[in-house]
Amino acid sequence: MLRHALLAFVALNSSLVLAQPNIVFILADDLGVGDVGVYGGEMIKTPNIDALAASGVVFDQAYASHPVCSPSRAGLMTGRYQQRHGWEFNPAGRIATSGMDAEQTTIADVLKSAGYQTSMVGKWHLGYLPQFHPLSRGFQDYFGVLAGGSIFIDQSRPGVESIGNWPRQRDRLKGVYDGTALVQVDEYLTDAFTNRATQFIEKQHGSPFFLYLSHTTPHTPLQATKKYLDRYRHIENPAARIYAAMVASLDDSVGAVIRALQATNQLERTLVVFSSDNGCAGYVEVCSNAPFSGFKRYHNEGGIRVPLIFSWPGQLEPGRYKNMVSLIDLMATFARVAGSDYRTQDSVDLLPFLKDRKEPPHDYLYWRSSPTRAIRNERWKLLEYAKSSYSVDDLDIARRVTPPKGGWPKNAPNGYLTMLYDLTLDPGETTNLAAQRPEIVEQLRTAYEQWNRTLPTESILPGTRSTLSEMHGDTVQLIF
Repeated sequence: MLRHALLAFVALNSSLVLAQPNIVFILADDLGVGDVGVYGGEMIKTPNIDALAASGVVFDQAYASHPVCSPSRAGLMTGRYQQRHGWEFNPAGRIATSGMDAEQTTIADVLKSAGYQTSMVGKWHLGYLPQFHPLSRGFQDYFGVLAGGSIFIDQSRPGVESIGNWPRQRDRLKGVYDGTALVQVDEYLTDAFTNRATQFIEKQHGSPFFLYLSHTTPHTPLQATKKYLDRYRHIENPAARIYAAMVASLDDSVGAVIRALQATNQLERTLVVFSSDNGCAGYVEVCSNAPFSGFKRYHNEGGIRVPLIFSWPGQLEPGRYKNMVSLIDLMATFARVAGSDYRTQDSVDLLPFLKDRKEPPHDYLYWRSSPTRAIRNERWKLLEYAKSSYSVDDLDIARRVTPPKGGWPKNAPNGYLTMLYDLTLDPGETTNLAAQRPEIVEQLRTAYEQWNRTLPTESILPGTRSTLSEMHGDTVQLIF
């Protein structure tokens, strides 16, 4: 009832529909900041993303609320830390029977109630059953993959390069859906998503639109077609060549969306946002989160620091934004753009801060993936991982250990490795200052506990996936 009352309030407080700008949100999957030219990437060329950045605001300290796909998407889609509504861990094969709490209000709910036409193309990863489906979560149109990923193309087709032995066809869970109908898609998946997105833009719209283009690239499997591979024939490493080609397909998609907006005279009345759901995955071994340490699954900067670009010609002054922000802030920002008063306790409207760039939107940002906990302020970051009883020599074996029946413990039976980093001087998190600055550790830990006490202790699903890593001489378990 509360959810419906909020949506009714949003509708009543919306500004005139015709005065509202469009919103296009393009989300990459496992793209590292070091893979994007405007963030310093050199191996892979991203001219369209870089051009988007040149026309808008580049956020230097943007964060996902979790270092893996599904919880991160739950945070940004609701504008709430995902722990508040129980979607704390990756569903890990359980997406067919579970999903993000159906009572949560999504960005699409808010914008639809504000008079927007809402369309989603691509990866959902927040539930497969009807009550969790995008068409039940505020989107009027859906084309994409409901699960966490899928093959990009039949790897036996001419000109396709692929790492690993993947199925030639998609099963029902990892299939492509047009609405609720399973459909056959033979073309390269990134191209199929791009074509559907541009077709939506090119329609005659009687009201403003919200397009959420949620790509699966460059998430595994590493697969690419000749069109993109030909640009990187100089790269000898097959995995690196394919990964670069996948990022090229993403960059081409950004360019195609911008051209569609230009062709329909919609570009100047459209806020275009580009980001990634988390850092790139270390297990692909060819991506980059440089200059940050860690990868997807890690709460180090490399796992949670993401590219974020806002472009809105005539409305946002181009430049770099230095203060820390969260993808959770997209809810309040998009609601503001739509003329809606809808807000959450976690999401901050970034537009006023982009006009007055002195005051930071947040005093603290927080992360929890029990038992992992992290918090940062403008300068300092406290990160605590559960120590593992396995030795460094056991790492490869331990990664395959089956979790307990109820999931991994939410505490740290072997104690915590406490790490304190000065992100101003040490953004790569190389020097642990916890022993030298105990007063900062205590300050941040107190602030974290104040936040943590506002959260439920139970999650919809237990945490069943983890990996081990060596940090500062200790073996730690990363639960996600």
